Amino acid sequence: MSNILAGLFEHHSDYKKLEADLENSGFDNSDYIVYLNDGHHSQYLVSVAVKDGNQIDNARSVFSENTVLKTYLFENMGIEQANYMNIKSFIDARNRADIHNCPDVKIKGSTSGMDSEVKF
Repeated sequence: MSNILAGLFEHHSDYKKLEADLENSGFDNSDYIVYLNDGHHSQYLVSVAVKDGNQIDNARSVFSENTVLKTYLFENMGIEQANYMNIKSFIDARNRADIHNCPDVKIKGSTSGMDSEVKF
């Protein structure tokens, strides 16, 4: 079974160039799906079926050249399972599970207050 590498791209990124770059890198038209939204200023998503580490690196390289915002690797998923709602639900679940940086959190070290040591 193959894996799916999904990438999220800005609306100003040229998806036609991305498609051409994927095909020039050895991926067939049937190996990827571009999900476009109706809005003119919305992000778009691309899923690519990858079989091994070389294809993953190849697709990541193409994504990077086309200014990908974020990539997601879904193991044991075929392109036939990579419909928009399915991929979106997996991405939403991963994003909820991520621990985001919280720069405003301050951790206070211990002081010489109460402890479990008994003093006489």
